[in-house]
Amino acid sequence: MASATEVANGGHLQLENRLSESRSPYVRGHMHNPVAWQMWTPETLALAKKSNRLLFVSIGYAACHWCHVMERESFASPEIARLLNTSFIPIKIDREERPDVDAIYMNYVQATTGGGGWPLNVFLTPDLEPVFGGTYWPGPNHSMTAVRMGETAGFLEILEKVRDVWTVQEGRCRESAKEITRQLKEFAEEGMLSHGRPTGEKEDGGGLELELLEEAYQHFKGRYDEVNGGFSRAPKFPTPVNLEFLLRLGRWPGAVKDIVGEEECATAASMAIHTLRKMARGGIRDQIGYGFARYSVTKDWSLPHFEKMLYDQSQLLSVYLDAFLITHDPEMLGAVYDIATYLTSAPIAAPTGGFFSSEDADSYPARTDTEEREGAYYVWTLKDFHSILGDRDADVCARFYGVTADGNVDSSNDPHDEFISQNVLSIRTTPGLLAKELGMAEEKVVKILKASRTKLRQHRETHRPRPALDDKIVVAWNGLAIGALARTGAALEDIDPAKAKECIAAAEKAVAFIKHELFDESSGRLWRVYRQGRGDAPGFADDYAFLIHGLLDLYEATFDDQHLQFADTLQKTQIHLFHDAPPGTGAFFSTLPPALAPDLLLRLKSGMDAAEPSPNHVSALNLFRLASMLADEAFEALARGTVAAFEAENAPPRPALIGAPGQPSAEAKRLPSVTR
Repeated sequence: MASATEVANGGHLQLENRLSESRSPYVRGHMHNPVAWQMWTPETLALAKKSNRLLFVSIGYAACHWCHVMERESFASPEIARLLNTSFIPIKIDREERPDVDAIYMNYVQATTGGGGWPLNVFLTPDLEPVFGGTYWPGPNHSMTAVRMGETAGFLEILEKVRDVWTVQEGRCRESAKEITRQLKEFAEEGMLSHGRPTGEKEDGGGLELELLEEAYQHFKGRYDEVNGGFSRAPKFPTPVNLEFLLRLGRWPGAVKDIVGEEECATAASMAIHTLRKMARGGIRDQIGYGFARYSVTKDWSLPHFEKMLYDQSQLLSVYLDAFLITHDPEMLGAVYDIATYLTSAPIAAPTGGFFSSEDADSYPARTDTEEREGAYYVWTLKDFHSILGDRDADVCARFYGVTADGNVDSSNDPHDEFISQNVLSIRTTPGLLAKELGMAEEKVVKILKASRTKLRQHRETHRPRPALDDKIVVAWNGLAIGALARTGAALEDIDPAKAKECIAAAEKAVAFIKHELFDESSGRLWRVYRQGRGDAPGFADDYAFLIHGLLDLYEATFDDQHLQFADTLQKTQIHLFHDAPPGTGAFFSTLPPALAPDLLLRLKSGMDAAEPSPNHVSALNLFRLASMLADEAFEALARGTVAAFEAENAPPRPALIGAPGQPSAEAKRLPSVTR
């Protein structure tokens, strides 16, 4: 299908919306827009050069609430569509399919605005160099959103300004973009030098400098919220990789305690467990169903953005399991069961094997409604409680979950008036305290709460449309789920053999699916995405690293040699495709070499954990584990080289990326200027 045609009577470019050709649920959700969206293909990029138009690239994902907001406000607008179609080459990208493209331009937006998130919107020259970018910009149909968010520049105004700058000052615009690109390349190379030591060479027989662990502990201690848990104000992200570090700090060899301090190690675990407990009781957890939302808008975990991501469930399952193994706390075990149930049940568990990507934040309040609302599937009114549970049980549950007649969502966190009189459920008391308050036996309160949870869940599943499912199977995220379920199955073997068997079986079924559908045995390579067939995106470094990690966990749970053999095969392929061998830094690039990925402006390495662990972090662990299991010194040398490559990267962690720019940065409000 042609992406564009030259109209004979005017010689101008006429674009057509091509998104019906995509399999991505997120991308296909824009195929009826008046915007003539194109896909990120060699043909489209060549068209930008031929027509000398700026590319407008919009990147998001299916579960992102603010991506849907911008689609309704802007991309459904004929006025916006006319500008995009006549002055730009508009491209829509699913960040989960193309994390390589997303990472490059997210780095740019973070560097120039001080923040980031999705939807990610950037203007690029035909040479793919960034001119201007940001996250959410209010469109012509924004209603009161922009006013409430403090936004000044709307998307229409930005489009007109960028168009005029390119038309009048193209030369200066290109020069500015080239300079920005040069700086981005320098930034990408910072912190990845290993002080000239050959890959894998130890300094004074050492390894990791243990003082770095003390510095990391002090970093988290200084940011810790003693009341609510977590390590930031609002918004608040679970960041399982950080919690895992704190939980395990005191369980490493004695030399760690000698440097960090025994009391400090105990405090580290205490901070993590308190955070996990607050999350488990908060609105970020689906108290009626299963699983956790991606992050909390509020500092007390009470109001989530309601999307549920596979990678969050997988990492949280693993860290709650660690917390239970340390504390033997039934509350931690309850969270383990809930998350494991979510992962092994519909809709996330794919019938043919593997795990789907996410559930949306938005849904229809009832089957007769025609307008979606954020969190509609999850929120309740006090009237709902009384009609479903009866007056006595409704009163018990309302007190337990903090449900009131006026709703428990503050208006400052409700820019679209979607939560008026609605309540997000979070645990506000204990059954024992509630029993004393109501003059009831604690056993009776517990019985009411259990029965009411089942009734509310059944009502929700029967009468409310479930949020949209992004039914892509992404190898990297499946690797995280495989590992978490394997570890859970091994840990529960003596406690609950049936649940343990269920977890292991789901992990093994996912491996079999990936091996059959997304692995090329002849080349040893992976493909990243499956949806109604194999996608076009190749496997990236995280696909290899996370799947290898999951396979090693599954091998340790089952001692099935085929999982270890598969991991070994994939590790060798990852080294071949992604390792930056000497005289390079010795770490792993995130993306394929330029010969196999000619559509990328930069080739990045990631040493920083964020919502997902860094591929280099996981790769180093994999190599150490494989070296031990296979007695392979070459793998150990590569592991040491990977760690050494990031010695100089001592800057504080970047702010967590958010799926909704709750407070747009000052830079995001400015109009582009070639003088910046």
